[in-house]
Amino acid sequence: MSEIENQQPQNIKNNPRIMKAWAVYDWANSVYSLVITSTIFPIYYSILTTAYEKKEYVEETKSWIDVPVRHMIKIFGREYQPDAVYGYSLTISFFIVVLLSPFLSSLADTIGNKKSFLQFFCYLGATSCMGLAMFTGMHNVFLGLLFSITASVGFWGSLVFYNSFLPDIATRDKQDALSAKGYVYGYLGSVVLVVICLVLIQVFAKGAAQQLLFTRISFLLTGAWWFGFSQYTFKHLPQFGDVKEKLPKDLVLLNYKNIFKKHEEQGGFFEVLKDNMSFYKDIAKESFHELFKVGGVLFKDKNLKFFLSSFFFYSVGMQTIFLMATLFGKSEINLAQDKLIGTLLVIQIEAIIGAVIFSRLSRKIGNKNVISIAIVLWIVACLWAYFLNKENPTVEYQFYGVAAVVGLVMGGLQAMSRSTYSKLLPEDSMENTTYFSFYDVLEKIAIIIGTFIFATLIEHFNNMRIAALSMTLFFATGLILIRFLKVSMLKERDTL
Repeated sequence: MSEIENQQPQNIKNNPRIMKAWAVYDWANSVYSLVITSTIFPIYYSILTTAYEKKEYVEETKSWIDVPVRHMIKIFGREYQPDAVYGYSLTISFFIVVLLSPFLSSLADTIGNKKSFLQFFCYLGATSCMGLAMFTGMHNVFLGLLFSITASVGFWGSLVFYNSFLPDIATRDKQDALSAKGYVYGYLGSVVLVVICLVLIQVFAKGAAQQLLFTRISFLLTGAWWFGFSQYTFKHLPQFGDVKEKLPKDLVLLNYKNIFKKHEEQGGFFEVLKDNMSFYKDIAKESFHELFKVGGVLFKDKNLKFFLSSFFFYSVGMQTIFLMATLFGKSEINLAQDKLIGTLLVIQIEAIIGAVIFSRLSRKIGNKNVISIAIVLWIVACLWAYFLNKENPTVEYQFYGVAAVVGLVMGGLQAMSRSTYSKLLPEDSMENTTYFSFYDVLEKIAIIIGTFIFATLIEHFNNMRIAALSMTLFFATGLILIRFLKVSMLKERDTL
């Protein structure tokens, strides 16, 4: 172990090097969020699933517009809209995370190696991003969707362990600023890489074929960036976990080197494997039992009950809109690729400013009021998106207006949610991974519901505007619930 890993938790808190190392992981992994989730991959997916573009005459503007005609994707004999299939694939990825994260976080707390689990999911996500380079057309669209799913599992699975470090390494008075710093690092890093990728695709590529090739190279760069910069985090971030004494003598499945041992002193390989399987089975039972128990404990606290309920509902809208925004711009507005990526880059830069503004604003009016303002702005964005009409000559500029609102509140609401929850938790608890596992599971269930509703409405109505409108109901519910948070009860624990 390194010197840092041998320090006691009280000596680790507010350590500048450790806090920087934690924030740098946002710089490393956020390239997935922008390149794969928000910009280049959705556009690439839309291009490969578009058969051709037809001309339609708009009587109101006396002009012709291009309307994409998409390839349908056949699954079990039934054809689906490609955007709906993409939405369902996201639903599957988050369902996997929901199933895995309670078990893995409990296992990490038991063994005391949550940093190792953070590394595993990081490497799964990074290699999956690189695997997307093998997706080249409709003939292997399911390979692309598979790597999209595993990349999503890697990204969101790693966040379970990453977020749980926040209360371990920073005192409550530092958590708002550190959480915002992580998001700022993430937005900056992702913007840098997207600019590099955009230069490759738009400047160096000669023709459509080379643009697609350089797009696949961008997926390779994304995985390499995530893998490479995370090494700084793994070098300086300490291990945490309440290590239990009664563990299998050789953890076969977690240590591949033990698979090749004979284990004669422990009764042979199969005896050790049997002991391991029993151990993992018990952990699985305990993890879900602990998750429900933790949920019961958290919801007994009135502040946590209203915060988590609000967080669940506004996360349905926020995360779903974030995940589907690019396909909305491409499918509903048919915005040109360079304009769409440029808009999303501006959103990222604006999100950096938003995260800092909301963090500073929280010191004056409290987290509760800042979150409320952000939710109201999200409702405005969803309503505005619903009234967008591609036949309107000003629709492009209206889309920019919606994007401006989303950019302002996206980083701010994410950062404030994470730090607010962190400040509401019991201080100096060794159960932080489990607490944040519950937080992340709740968020993922929200995304499962949101992406499923969004994809189903796309399939049913064949447009995204009604799907976007449906998200306002979830934001409105979240707004009502957050207002029940009692500020007066939290004066001794920092103003919320």
